[in-house]
Amino acid sequence: MLVDQRRISRWYFGGVASSMATMVTHPLDLLKVLIQTQKEKLSIVGTTRKIVREQGVWAMYNGISASLLRQYTYTLSRFGLYTAGARMIDTSSMTNKVLLAAFGGAAGGFIGAPADLLNVRLQNDVKLPQEKRRNYKHAFDGLVRVCREEGCTHLFNGASIAATRGAFMTVGQIAFYEETKDLLVAAGFPSRTDTYIFASIISAIAATALTQPIDVAKTRRMNARPGEYASMADVFYKTALEGPMAFFKGSIPAFARLGPHTVLLFITLEFLRTRFGYLADSA
Repeated sequence: MLVDQRRISRWYFGGVASSMATMVTHPLDLLKVLIQTQKEKLSIVGTTRKIVREQGVWAMYNGISASLLRQYTYTLSRFGLYTAGARMIDTSSMTNKVLLAAFGGAAGGFIGAPADLLNVRLQNDVKLPQEKRRNYKHAFDGLVRVCREEGCTHLFNGASIAATRGAFMTVGQIAFYEETKDLLVAAGFPSRTDTYIFASIISAIAATALTQPIDVAKTRRMNARPGEYASMADVFYKTALEGPMAFFKGSIPAFARLGPHTVLLFITLEFLRTRFGYLADSA
């Protein structure tokens, strides 16, 4: 991928790249959600076998419409804000990268909260008894039904924790990716695919470590039925009663999903940037 490195990403490239990565990694995201919300202890393989045996292979793509909607709200917003901000703020220092990424991630997390809620619910439906399933046809049906049955404000149930998670996730992904890539290139590594892959793996590790406790609480809050939790503090309290490791339920599938997703996201993003981005002097 030794091409024109002077080109700059367009604001929507992050959403496009992430949606393409999601088509590959969605089953892993579904497994992560199920492991975080289930009471029984099943491995990744055990959970996969249970879903496929009971509902078929295509059940692994339950909630894909909400997942794609999430990429075009949450991810597009946080990458778009970071890209726009990088044109106005000097991001040569890690501090500025972190601050800009945190702002973009928090805003993106809030904007994408409705799609995030639907994503969790649609994915979680596969493990519920038939009589307890919400059975949303797709993301837009879910939007309408939540507004009609629970009130539109319920779409933002857990939005504050989604914004917090978005901030930490974006710091882990974008700030660590950009800083690692800058350090590697400065050390003499070429600006090509293998360098991008290494930088994206580092960013995936950082993002997983930063967000896992928040992700568990967010998933439980968004999947909760009315009255199950009094507040986010109640979610953390009840989760803590299960033991400290409850906050790290699903860490392996979280990284197993986030690692490939992050690598695919940044490789696709770099492809879009170097081939379809714009030159600074032509903006």
